[in-house]
Amino acid sequence: MRLMAAVMGCVGLLSASLGAQAPAPTDRSRATLFTSADLKAALGALATDRPSAAVRVFSLDPYNVAVEQRQPRPQGAAAHADRAELFYVIEGSGTMLTGGAITDGKENGPNTQGTTISGGTRLAFNPGDFIMVPSGVPHQFVDLAGPVRVMSMYLPNAR
Repeated sequence: MRLMAAVMGCVGLLSASLGAQAPAPTDRSRATLFTSADLKAALGALATDRPSAAVRVFSLDPYNVAVEQRQPRPQGAAAHADRAELFYVIEGSGTMLTGGAITDGKENGPNTQGTTISGGTRLAFNPGDFIMVPSGVPHQFVDLAGPVRVMSMYLPNAR
């Protein structure tokens, strides 16, 4: 039984990391555990050949929790009009640039994405730090000293 669960977990992580299919929504009828071994496996499955990669950990509508890996190369800038984003730094250090304006922003639904932010405030971060980015605020990972791993959670605006 444990072997089957491990195999299914690996298949699920592989599918999520390849973008083949999002994980099933978290079961609302019972508590769900995501162990440190699950986290290690999820982080190990993330691609390192691109600026960022993520795998979803939990999906409990309207919330999503993911683990992301950011490489020390240029990262895109983003702003989300419909939700805040909470980050918890698992490993690595760097700077998050927040505020200002996305100079080459392109809107895609409630999201604005681009390559750089002009102006803004630089927030240096280290393992164990939390970063809360309110909805509509541009943000971008910059000056990464090495690979950075974060937990991210989208927090939809109150209705």
